[in-house]
Amino acid sequence: MTASNDDPDVFLTEVCWHYFVNGLTQSEVATRLGVTRLRVNQAIKEARAKGFVRVEIQSPHVARLDMQAELVARYGLDEAIVAPADPVHHDYHRPAGAALAFHLASGLAAARWQTIGVSWGMTLNSAIQQLPRMERPSLEIVSMIGGMSQGAAFNSFGIASGFADRLGARYSLFAAPIYLSRGADTEAFLSDTVFRQHLDKLEALDLAVLVAGDLSERSFLMTYGVPSDVSAADLAAAGAVGDILGHFIDARGREVDHPLNRTVIGMSLPALEKVPERILAAAGNHKVDVIVAALKRGLVTTLITDDVTAECILKREP
Repeated sequence: MTASNDDPDVFLTEVCWHYFVNGLTQSEVATRLGVTRLRVNQAIKEARAKGFVRVEIQSPHVARLDMQAELVARYGLDEAIVAPADPVHHDYHRPAGAALAFHLASGLAAARWQTIGVSWGMTLNSAIQQLPRMERPSLEIVSMIGGMSQGAAFNSFGIASGFADRLGARYSLFAAPIYLSRGADTEAFLSDTVFRQHLDKLEALDLAVLVAGDLSERSFLMTYGVPSDVSAADLAAAGAVGDILGHFIDARGREVDHPLNRTVIGMSLPALEKVPERILAAAGNHKVDVIVAALKRGLVTTLITDDVTAECILKREP
């Protein structure tokens, strides 16, 4: 035993020096100082409690980890995943898509889900391209919203079939337009046996994978899906900041009072809230308003975004 053991604080310092600086194991420290491994373990804990040890991580990734923790705490999320943004091409789909692909692959490897609902969009299409190929014949991919004839690779039909192909899974399509014509009876339309069966599948989802759309021309829905007689100005005048599953919502995540919302063919937001896990994969400064709105309403359990977007979200008032 060293003489330093006579002074408790000197002993703590010597233990920590050997353990943290010299890289010795606790057993090696115990042998060198002539004490038990338990005594070394206790000394390390005591040194931490006294503030003798300060761990500082010098890494460019620390800021992202801090943002993840803050997002979880502020919005009551189960998890937040913040990917590094693309500073060269300014592609906000690929980083979020890559993080989503990794998250899904991990969950599928652990057999967490049997039914996955998917929406549409370029972020989900990017995730499909970055997913490893799997064979999951018992897994079913279910489209949560009607589709359209344009943008085949990333509309709801292309996304559901794309995920299924990549994962070796089955898929079920909501074979209907995203919006019915004005004056059509949405409830009567959805009461058809085929659509009722699809809605039943949506009510049994284990996971919903969502994107968020804003009101700009960069929005796939605004460009290709919204009827020509509805403008972004009309929706903004009703209080909309963007859409989730084709439902236009205000800054608090509430559906706005606009006729278009009464013609949506897809999963309702109240039904969405009952799905156990709900991932929102979205990035881009132009989407911050709608992302925050979805978070405030509690539509999301896991947020996947990039660090530039996360920083903008956290600058907003809670």
